[in-house]
Amino acid sequence: MATGFFWDERCFWHAGGNYVFTLPAGGLVQPMAAGGLPENPETKRRLKNLLDVTGLLAELDTSSAEPASHDALARIHPESYLAEFKRLSDSGGGELGRCVPFGKGGFELAALSAGLAVAAVDAVATGALDNAYALSRPPGHHCLPDDPNGFCLLANIPVAIEAAQAKGLAKRVVVLDWDVHHGNGTEAIYYDRDDVLTISLHQMGNYPLDTGALEDRGRGAGEGYNINLPMHAGSGHTAYLHAMDRVVIPAVEAFNPDMIIVACGYDAAIIDPLARMQATAATFAEMTRRIRDTAAMLCEGKLVLVHEGGYSEAYVPFCGHATIAALADSQTKATDPLARTFDIRQPTPAFDAFLRQSIDDMARQLDL
Repeated sequence: MATGFFWDERCFWHAGGNYVFTLPAGGLVQPMAAGGLPENPETKRRLKNLLDVTGLLAELDTSSAEPASHDALARIHPESYLAEFKRLSDSGGGELGRCVPFGKGGFELAALSAGLAVAAVDAVATGALDNAYALSRPPGHHCLPDDPNGFCLLANIPVAIEAAQAKGLAKRVVVLDWDVHHGNGTEAIYYDRDDVLTISLHQMGNYPLDTGALEDRGRGAGEGYNINLPMHAGSGHTAYLHAMDRVVIPAVEAFNPDMIIVACGYDAAIIDPLARMQATAATFAEMTRRIRDTAAMLCEGKLVLVHEGGYSEAYVPFCGHATIAALADSQTKATDPLARTFDIRQPTPAFDAFLRQSIDDMARQLDL
């Protein structure tokens, strides 16, 4: 099978100034020697480098892409937002929303990040590739049409979906978001529509604090086409796979899409600094196999993964490598050096039973 890998070195150059965690340096917040937001280029660059070192990259169809066009961006984002973003970008950078600072040229870098997603979706939708991975940065799943937040400046996946739909390449699309934070931007964009099913698996009570409830199912024509699964902190390998089997796959099968897109964050991993979950590289690989097999059954394998969060420089490369190897059905491995330690730290049988029961209860409330 032909698996695409869309990336561009310039996306690693997106920067937002000297931050300490999510706080701007100044006052009582002392600057760091290597300051910056948790969303930094090294997790993505180290993932790409690991693909190089193991030889997996050579098995993929690699390319960059053109930045998303103005017309493509304007299908999601108001002209006023795009104009203000471009103005600040040209004048040296700034901050448009919560925790999304950017430097000079940030508009062009964000458009390039969205363009990688657009190109990946287009290539898979047209059959040029079987499936694909877009190493997009900055990420996109928190970005509303006129409200960037959570490190996200443009709504990468919705921009790609609307571009494909405008060409008649995909009518019904599933967006599965397994980033540990609720995909509030994607949800908001499609909340009133029945042609895109949005599913978000996220840590309960994490970012954002005001979205992601189980009861939020959509509105009007979109009623029933939005699924939130707020999972308890501490959920590990077994709980995530149970959520896939009990909620995600049945919902996707019932929707019967033309294409599946995954908002692929690795911040549910056990040592991520922005979450308290217990997933491992093996978890992401197995979730990818499950959704890959589901895509093969329902929509001729049309599956695209678009990179979102994940903030452990040490562990994101191994999670990403395992995911991409599973997507490509490759035997090339990057052995997880922390697998034994992380397996020992998985939830106890009693806690795991509680987590599975919680997922079962939510599935029943979702009529699944």
